[in-house]
Amino acid sequence: MDFEDFNNPQVKALPKHLRQYIVPQHYEHYTPIDQAIWRYVMRQNYNYLKDVAYYPYIPGLEKAGLTIEHIPNLQEMNDALAKIGWGAVTVDGFIPPAAFMEYQAYKVLVIAADIRQLKHIEYTPAPDIIHESAGHAPIIADPDYHQYLSYFGSIGAKAMFSAQDYELYEAIRALSILKEMPDADPCELKAAQNQVAYCQQNMGEPSEMALLSRLHWWTVEYGLIGNLENPKIYGAGLLSSIGESATCMQPDVKKLWYNQYAVNYPYDITQPQQQLFVTETFQNLIDVLEQFANKMAFRVGGVYGLRKALESNNTCTVVYSSGLQVSGTLTDFIQHNGKPAFIRLTGPAALAVDGKQLHGHAKDYHKDGFSSPVGQFKADSELIIGNPVQLDFESGITVQGTIKNSTPQIITFENCTVTSAGGEILFDPAWGIYDMALGYDIVSVFSGAADKNTFEELAYHPKTTTYHPTYTQKQQDLHRFYQRVRNCREDTVGHERLAYIWEQLQTDFPDDWLCALEILEILDREKQEPEVATAITQFLEDKADKQPGLKKLIGDGFYLIKHPVEQSA
Repeated sequence: MDFEDFNNPQVKALPKHLRQYIVPQHYEHYTPIDQAIWRYVMRQNYNYLKDVAYYPYIPGLEKAGLTIEHIPNLQEMNDALAKIGWGAVTVDGFIPPAAFMEYQAYKVLVIAADIRQLKHIEYTPAPDIIHESAGHAPIIADPDYHQYLSYFGSIGAKAMFSAQDYELYEAIRALSILKEMPDADPCELKAAQNQVAYCQQNMGEPSEMALLSRLHWWTVEYGLIGNLENPKIYGAGLLSSIGESATCMQPDVKKLWYNQYAVNYPYDITQPQQQLFVTETFQNLIDVLEQFANKMAFRVGGVYGLRKALESNNTCTVVYSSGLQVSGTLTDFIQHNGKPAFIRLTGPAALAVDGKQLHGHAKDYHKDGFSSPVGQFKADSELIIGNPVQLDFESGITVQGTIKNSTPQIITFENCTVTSAGGEILFDPAWGIYDMALGYDIVSVFSGAADKNTFEELAYHPKTTTYHPTYTQKQQDLHRFYQRVRNCREDTVGHERLAYIWEQLQTDFPDDWLCALEILEILDREKQEPEVATAITQFLEDKADKQPGLKKLIGDGFYLIKHPVEQSA
C-alpha cells in the first residue's frame, strides 16, 4: 500500500524527502509465529503494565487501533491515530536520527515493519513493530505527551550532526540487523559489536544531535514519570520490553530525577540500562528541552552557530537578520569584533525566505557555492539599479560593483569585486554575477536545507538493508501448526486436532515452547484432554528448568493461562 492510499492528514502532509523512507507494510508476510509473538507480548503487557505503566497506556492502545490478538494493520492504525491528530508509516529498520526527529515534528510515528524473532521476544535492539506501535503509539493519546513528542521533533530536525554521528548510526543499524539474523556468523557479529564500541569511543565532542539523542533516549524511549520511590513507565523502550519493563523497577537500577544534566549520560542500546530518569510531569520534559534548545545553534546563531556548521561539514542553513536563508555546506567564515563578517559555502547552495526557495536561486544556479559579507555598511552613492556603488562594511570588507537588481534580502551586482580588510580578493568580476546577502547579523544556523523539497532531491539512505528470511519446508510446517492452533482458539472448533499437533511438535519441533503453551491455554480453557494438558505442562516445566532463559517466559505464560486478560482490562 502506497502512502497516498492512507486517508490520514498527517501522512499526506509529509514532504517528499521524508516520503522516500516509507516502505509497504506487506501484512501478508507476517507468519503465524509472528502473530503468536505479538499476542504473547501484548497479553503480558496487559497483565503487567496495567499496574506500572503511566495511566493512559491501556486505553491508549485502543485509541491507537491496537488489539491483543493481531499485529496491527497500518491502515487501521492510521484511521485511529487520525482522531488524535497523528499518523503512522512503516520503514525499513533504523532510519537516520535527523529524519526520525522530523517525522515526529510532522506528528507521524515511524514504525519498523518487521517483528522480532521468537528468541528475542523479551527485547530486541532492532526497531520492530512491537516497539514502535505497542511502545510509542499508546502514550500518544496523552495530550501533554504528544505535545512534547512533536515539539522534540521540531527541535531535533534543526540539530547539528557530525560525520561521526552517521558512522555510529550505520554501525548500530548493521549490528541490529545481524542480531536479528538466525544464522549470523559469530565472527561477523563480534566485528559489528566492536565497530559500535569503536564509534562510541571515538565520537569526539558530542554534536547537538548526539546530545539530543540522549535526552530522547532517557524520555521517549526509557522515561519514567511520578516519584523516585514508585514511578510509572511511559518510555516506549520499556513499554515494549516484557523483560526490562519488570527488571527496571528493581532497586539495582538507579532512579534519578530528570533534568538538564541527563544529557551527560550516554546510553548503549544493546544492554539493559544502569539508571533511569524520572520526571514529575511532562511539562518538565518541555522545560528541560527548552533549556537545551536555548544553547543550540539555531537559536544562538552568530559565530557559535557558524562554528557548529563548520564542524558538521554537512548541509546547513545560515539565516541572516533580513530573513534570507542560505543553504549549503559552510567551509569558511570571517569574524570581526566577535561577530560574523563574511561567510563562504562551497558546492551547491540555495537561497530561501520562510522556508521557500527564491526564484532563480536554486542550487543549480549557485552550483559553485555562495559567499557574502555580514553586517552594517556605508554606501558612497544611492542604491539604485544601474548605479555603480561602493559598500564599506564595518568589518573592513568592501563591495564594489554595479547594481543589477535588489530585494529586501539580496543585492545583485555586475562587475563586482569583494575584498577583505587585508586586501584579499573574496570575489572577482571574472567569476560572474554576484549576489550579496543583506543582514546585520547571523541570527540562526541549523542543520539541513531551508527548503528540503527543492534542495534535497534524495534523502540519505542507509548502507544496509534489514534481513528478510526465506523459510524452509520444515519451518513452513511449523507455521501451519501455529495457524491451526490459532484457528482452534478463534473458531472454538477442531479441538480434537490439538492432541495430534502436540504429538507432531514433540517429534518434529522439540525446541518450540510457544505453540505448546498456546495449545495448553486452549485445553485449560475448554477443560479438554486433561492427559495431554498434563504432558504439555510437564514438558514446559522441564524446558524451563533446563533453559534458564525460558524460565520467566514460560512461567509468565502459565500465569496468564490461569489469569486470562481481555482487551477491556
